[in-house]
Amino acid sequence: MKVRELVDKLGLKVLSGENGLDREIEGCYVSDLLSDVMGNAEMGNVWVTLQTHKNVMAIASLKELACVILVKGLDASDDTKEQSNEEGIPFLSTTMQTYETVGKIYQLLNN
Repeated sequence: MKVRELVDKLGLKVLSGENGLDREIEGCYVSDLLSDVMGNAEMGNVWVTLQTHKNVMAIASLKELACVILVKGLDASDDTKEQSNEEGIPFLSTTMQTYETVGKIYQLLNN
């Protein structure tokens, strides 16, 4: 599944990084601890978090993640969005809680 399809199926808002919407999704990782994501997320994962600062993009780029989804209607900082655009890694947002978001992603990736 491509990020673009996930955006459409979950009604996600694209905050930045539109040129990365054709990235392929290989799985999902959920954590708000940056060190945990750095040590355990895998290339092509969707990262679901509530962290909005620029360091999120540094890790997303390092791990070659498919995209980052912010939950609870959160918005990324301007410098985070700028970095997202430069890296081509989409930053997305949803009003759903983490539990609901991840449950829906699980269903989409495993059906």
